[in-house]
Amino acid sequence: MSMDMFELPAEEEKAEEEKVPPAEEQKAEEEKAPKAEKEKAPPAPLATRIRPATLDDFVGQQHLIGAGRVLRKLAYIIAGATESHFSPISAVSAGVNDLRRLIEGAKGRLQMTQQRTILFIDEIHRFNKAQQDAILPFVEDGTVTLIGATTENPSFEVISPLLSRCQVLTLNPLNQDELKVIVTRALKDKMRGLGGLGVELDADALNHLLTMSNSDARIALNALEIAALATPPDETGKRRVALATIEDALQHKAVRYDKGGEKHFDLISALHKSMRGSDPNAALYWLAVMLEAGEDPLYIARRLVRFASEDVGMADPQALVIAMAAQQAVHFIGMPEGNLALAEAAVYLATAPKSNSLYQAYSNVQEEIKLSSDKSVPLHLRNPVTSLMKEMGYGEGYKYAHDYPAHFVPQQHLPDSLQDRQFYTPSEQGYEKQIISRLKAWLRDFGKPKEHKGNPPETGPDVK
Repeated sequence: MSMDMFELPAEEEKAEEEKVPPAEEQKAEEEKAPKAEKEKAPPAPLATRIRPATLDDFVGQQHLIGAGRVLRKLAYIIAGATESHFSPISAVSAGVNDLRRLIEGAKGRLQMTQQRTILFIDEIHRFNKAQQDAILPFVEDGTVTLIGATTENPSFEVISPLLSRCQVLTLNPLNQDELKVIVTRALKDKMRGLGGLGVELDADALNHLLTMSNSDARIALNALEIAALATPPDETGKRRVALATIEDALQHKAVRYDKGGEKHFDLISALHKSMRGSDPNAALYWLAVMLEAGEDPLYIARRLVRFASEDVGMADPQALVIAMAAQQAVHFIGMPEGNLALAEAAVYLATAPKSNSLYQAYSNVQEEIKLSSDKSVPLHLRNPVTSLMKEMGYGEGYKYAHDYPAHFVPQQHLPDSLQDRQFYTPSEQGYEKQIISRLKAWLRDFGKPKEHKGNPPETGPDVK
């Protein structure tokens, strides 16, 4: 959750206004100040100045604040109908005494003017159990309406009694389109943003800013402000911010990359073919190029999973396990920590024995299904769920493999017209050598049936 959803209270805004000198004094001060001083940005960071003043200004989280959504309704009810007092506090620096002071103020307002209080606690997970316990009675009796913001999982960081009295609303990361709206607004806004400085952002600089901000509007706005102030105006008064300046502001060099264009497909092709060619060094290189350029790590993880089945296959069945583990690791811990999980999987896949026998086998089956009509399941493989089915011969003659030596007995499993067809031909690579040996042994050494024990119990469509 994010504090960016909420405005500063009226008291703080008023206090800030009182610090501003009257218009005449301010004008006199500006006339005395040198031109360089006039161009300085206001003391508050851009990310703070550009904070939305209303829900209509808010970007993203449409699942919560879109038309008719729960948070929009709740905000209008609380702010419009009840005209509640807003008391913010940060759990990073506040303690129990601060909470008591705010609670006493809330009690006083409720008794004197019947005005309710919204208690907003930023980083609520920083409060320990005792501090959270101190809030609980006043949330329960309605003295305050609690709104807490946390970047952690509240199930682990907020005590159960308090959590049970709250509604948890999850804020999703901003996508690049939403981030672009915020950056564009900051560039144009002359009152709170950089509109008065005449800032223009090159297209490649904007793309790099959006990509490397990791869905964080504060990072994007802070980097934008640094880059804008570091760029001197040209003869027309414009500040043209180039890619190199954004790189310096973000402290991250841009890699030439277009996630939706040719470069994207070139690089994933290079990674795939490097792993297929059993070159771990090249695989690591192309993987890192994509990750450092801001490629979606889960997209790469999906490609590794596909590679494990397509190019390693049954030569090393563990490859699929490793690839899926990497996907889960990235999903669980995120980036940049997840980069090593992807690197481990890429090296494993590059150095694993290779076989595309499974890929070819499935392609053969697809082609057969596409070109031929539907085939009937042989009667002896059908499950006689009802007595009528049994009378029709369902399951008759089926050989129960566990009744035979090596738990194998030759019998027809494919449709009649395909009974001699071989779709899967294992290679001599890795684990497939064992598969070949096992298949040959079954065909060579299958034993005769033991004393017939009859068909296994038939309890439904999933019987043996």
